[in-house]
Amino acid sequence: MENRVLVLAPFGRDARVIREVLGARQINVHVCDDAQALISAIQQESAATIVTEETLSEGLVEALRDLLARQPPWSDYPFVVLAARQTVRRTDRARLALRELSNLVLLERPVNPDTLASAAQSALRARQRQYLTRKHLAELQSSKLNVEQLNDQLETRIAERTADLASANDRLMHEILERERVESSLVQNQKMEALGRLTGGIAHDFNNLLHAVNLNLQLIERLKVDEDRVRDYARRAKEAVNRGSRLTGQLLSFARTQSLVPKLQDVNELIRNMAELISISVGAHVKLSLALCPGPAWLIVDAAQMEMALLNLSVNARDAMPQGGMLEIHTVIAPTEAEGNPAYPRGAVSVVVRDTGTGIAANLLSKVFDPFFTTKLHAGTGLGLSQVYGFTRQSGGEATVESEVGTGTTVTLSFPLAPAPQHVAAEATAVQDAALAVQAEILVVEDDPGVRRSMVECLQVLGYRVRQASDGAAGLVELEKSRPDLLLVDYLMPRMNGAELIAQAHKMYDELPILLATGYADMKAVERLIGPQLVLAKPFDLDTLGKAVSTELRRKHSA
Repeated sequence: MENRVLVLAPFGRDARVIREVLGARQINVHVCDDAQALISAIQQESAATIVTEETLSEGLVEALRDLLARQPPWSDYPFVVLAARQTVRRTDRARLALRELSNLVLLERPVNPDTLASAAQSALRARQRQYLTRKHLAELQSSKLNVEQLNDQLETRIAERTADLASANDRLMHEILERERVESSLVQNQKMEALGRLTGGIAHDFNNLLHAVNLNLQLIERLKVDEDRVRDYARRAKEAVNRGSRLTGQLLSFARTQSLVPKLQDVNELIRNMAELISISVGAHVKLSLALCPGPAWLIVDAAQMEMALLNLSVNARDAMPQGGMLEIHTVIAPTEAEGNPAYPRGAVSVVVRDTGTGIAANLLSKVFDPFFTTKLHAGTGLGLSQVYGFTRQSGGEATVESEVGTGTTVTLSFPLAPAPQHVAAEATAVQDAALAVQAEILVVEDDPGVRRSMVECLQVLGYRVRQASDGAAGLVELEKSRPDLLLVDYLMPRMNGAELIAQAHKMYDELPILLATGYADMKAVERLIGPQLVLAKPFDLDTLGKAVSTELRRKHSA
């Protein structure tokens, strides 16, 4: 309504011509039959009016004068008057009538259509600027009212607060102390970030050492040695390597440099393996109780992140029980709870961590999973529970917390129940793997000489033909010589990392089977190339290496 142009030209073809000319230029036109209809239309909102001079009677001019006198300060309503060609001088009455319309464009007929359209568009633009002024004036008025209200409120508050200056000063001191605590936490977080980067680098180097030790120990176990003690020594050393591997996995999880690699896990077995570490972490004054459901509870999760989540929850429970108490971890399989929920098609596995500590106030329960939120004054980063929540959600599950002050806290992590692993016929697979090993040639690209030599010897023990390269550039040279049946490549190498070498290999050979071995990496770039299921996390054992290689070779032959 505000953007329409009114037309009053009741004589001849003027109204129809004006409508056609303006309508061709997408201008909204409303033709009025008489002066009364024009006055009514102007009162109902419009942007401009086009009238012919002969319609400006004294009655119409008087009515327009009243309307213009009552228009708001921002408004200066525009008119376009189509005047007849003057062969004689215009009368005083006609000049007075035109003068009454202050914002006026006078066009002498006959009028060029472009000139008429230009005059109408100019009037519309002028009206749009008036609308903008109206908007600004309304905003100014609203701001003025808000300022007046704020001033009134401020005066009231000043009057009320005058008697409470001592209390306000106490609050100010509290805020200063809180700011100092936040600044201290920020410094602590920066230290933790630097420590995380250092930890990740150390874990990578340590993984390479463990990898070489692990593979050599397995080679020793396969030797035909008469001394049983040698095999026993190798077995005990391998157990120590496995413990070191779990430690480096937890270090990488702490450093947040390890991407989630979800695999099928029995969470009950995982908790049993962690029981000793949790007991040491919570201390002797906290009694640990495990109540695990009978049989395996299968989940598809990242084992290192699951261990870190349980460790975070256990440490939080310990801090909530400074005088000692009970920490209970139990698992529940609920195949019927999640019926109808597409997120849990087979049911749900819940891992429940319950303590008998001080509890959490009800008004804080909604914030416990927020990053940097902590109830530990001058201690903690506030990242433990947020990491638990993020890992659980990323794994397709949910995290909930229940607590009562003075009674304790219960944190429940619910995950979709996964199907049990399907066992294949081992003998048939072994025969097929042996046949593939006789025919397959593998190219190993690894910059660490000890690790490379161990992998080459293990693959040779498994029956494969092996070529090797000391870095990415040398690997490209070997690839150019001939296509291997499988490429086994390290990630962190000088000049050209494993992801870059994989990209070049894909350009050279389509559908080349590839395995990537790494102890530490930003796996996002790798996963875009080959997927997370084709990554061997160092240190891996000979059986894991053999299974991964044979799986990839079988996939190639079955494709």
